[in-house]
Amino acid sequence: MALLAYLLKRLLYTLPLLLAVIVVIFLLINAAPGDPVDFMIGEAGADQAVIDRLRAQLGLDQPLPVRMWAYIQQVLSGNLGYSFSSGAPVLTLILDRFPATLLLMGTQYTLAAIVGITLGVLAARKPRSRTDTVITFISLASFAIPVFWLGQMMILVLAYQFNWFPIQGMANLRRGYTGMDYALDVAYHMVLPAATLALSNIGLITRLTRSSMIGVLGQDYVKVARAKGLGERAVLVRHALRNSLLPVITVIGDTLPGLIAGAVIVETVFGWPGLGRLTLDAINARDYPLLMGMFLAISVFVIVINLIVDLLYAVLDPRIRYQ
Repeated sequence: MALLAYLLKRLLYTLPLLLAVIVVIFLLINAAPGDPVDFMIGEAGADQAVIDRLRAQLGLDQPLPVRMWAYIQQVLSGNLGYSFSSGAPVLTLILDRFPATLLLMGTQYTLAAIVGITLGVLAARKPRSRTDTVITFISLASFAIPVFWLGQMMILVLAYQFNWFPIQGMANLRRGYTGMDYALDVAYHMVLPAATLALSNIGLITRLTRSSMIGVLGQDYVKVARAKGLGERAVLVRHALRNSLLPVITVIGDTLPGLIAGAVIVETVFGWPGLGRLTLDAINARDYPLLMGMFLAISVFVIVINLIVDLLYAVLDPRIRYQ
């Protein structure tokens, strides 16, 4: 019951937070330089009457407070507006690209968590050993490498030089795969972008897991478990690892906004048809409704992930009680 009450309270707190997010996003987008009408007209130019008529059709001739109030009412009714550049509903464009981004993000998060936690546990077993030194060097190097440079190097070496993986895209459209063949083709195309995103997270998760595990392994209950004759694997997994995962999960949730920003670069480099490329296209086109819809969707996604992280605390540590 305490957990349910906490969940309901957090959902109530989310409503004013979303309203503030809508207002901030609207003000930031409209304060950005550039005019969508100028972009739509292009270098050919147009008469002032045509420009005024186009601005009126897009609603850009209204004062900023009027446009903001109209946008808030529009969003609260479930309508994110229509794209300036394509004329399609913003919600439809986002939902069309969301599965590709969710697949890429989920895959890289799973990969980063499994590899990072495993390396962190191995390093914490014997601190300052040769294994610990090697893992520390690898984790620091992976965390320090810029995502855009790593992606380009992977394309240059693994895709272009050795021809092991495809350079861009999500699937081979020429082959027309279906069913399991299509799923395997998507997984094959996802190797390089998922590995690029995961490597930077692996370094952070490894360092945090190592630090947390070293602190937990020195606790009395771990010493008692070893004194009872439990095997090293049981001590590490059942006693130490579970109690050291809370800060790791917190960091995974906190790094999500930065990871989404990295996804924009990675999806552009690898030609992945997700929300990242859609955001970049909207920025280049000064597509205000699409940009505001994208940022709102990302904000909601981050809020939901943070809520899930908070709820996982009670699952991993029964001592936590939500009041």
